[in-house]
Amino acid sequence: MTSSGPPRDDAPSIEPLRRAVQRLEEGLARYRGDTFDTQIRDGLVQRFEFTYEQSHKMLKRYLEYASPNPGQIDEMTFQDMIRTANEQGLLLGDWSDWRGFREMRGATSHAYDEEVALRVVQRIPRFLEEAAHLHDRLRERLA
Repeated sequence: MTSSGPPRDDAPSIEPLRRAVQRLEEGLARYRGDTFDTQIRDGLVQRFEFTYEQSHKMLKRYLEYASPNPGQIDEMTFQDMIRTANEQGLLLGDWSDWRGFREMRGATSHAYDEEVALRVVQRIPRFLEEAAHLHDRLRERLA
């Protein structure tokens, strides 16, 4: 669905996603300034977790909003939701990219592991690119 008039009253707000992307960008910039500071790294991982959750929620909300049958979106698997979003031009990456992001998020939700944190941090720039792209596409379509 592309914007063809004023937004509907029930349009989802992308402001939480905008703020999350901005905070992740800030965290990544600080981390790049001092990659040995574990507090900054841990904060960056937390910002990734939050931004991932916001990306997932906003993607689902938008697909429900744009769908003639929102219940169908609610019943989709994560994989089908990513494929649908990709078909609609909302994402840069494909299912394998988003599966990787989901696995990163799952790995960070368990006991702290420094190796896991370092692997996640290495992939954050790619995720950030994807989250910013999603935000920009949603902003265009909801304008």
